Amino acid sequence: MLGTVPNNPQSARTPLDDTDRAILRVLAEDARIPNNALADAVGIAASTCLARVRTLRERGVIRGFRAEVDPAALGLPLQAMISVRLRAHTREQNESFRNDAPELPGVLAVFHMSGSDDYLLHVAVAHPEALRDFVVDHLTTHPAVAQTRTNLIFEQIPGRRRLLPGQ
Repeated sequence: MLGTVPNNPQSARTPLDDTDRAILRVLAEDARIPNNALADAVGIAASTCLARVRTLRERGVIRGFRAEVDPAALGLPLQAMISVRLRAHTREQNESFRNDAPELPGVLAVFHMSGSDDYLLHVAVAHPEALRDFVVDHLTTHPAVAQTRTNLIFEQIPGRRRLLPGQ
């Protein structure tokens, strides 16, 4: 199932019980698990499990279910992390870049950061020239951008996704 649910501040205030945590642990390992198998894994009825997962989505605890696709399989084998520093920290410049960056071609993720850099972009492109063109055509020409720094990614090593105690 694809889709996302917007961040919900309520999710941080409402505590999770042991059953919710168990559901989340199983889903973190396999988001495609059928509801009846998920219910069996956590020891509850399938109807209860379905209702709990729906509630976790509505609360924003579960933000979505996604397929993790290898960019190289799509002809985009070169990945980079690009740090972006804005010219000024005005609301207008921040919103301008924040709205534009996710729509740029090849952008996999955008992170708004604290520290010396304002944003970090994870991008995938076909070849080094495409990376250069991305930086020149989309970042250095953006009116809000003062400076960029590009780091190539040699290998991506996934985390263990252990967000909950007991994983």
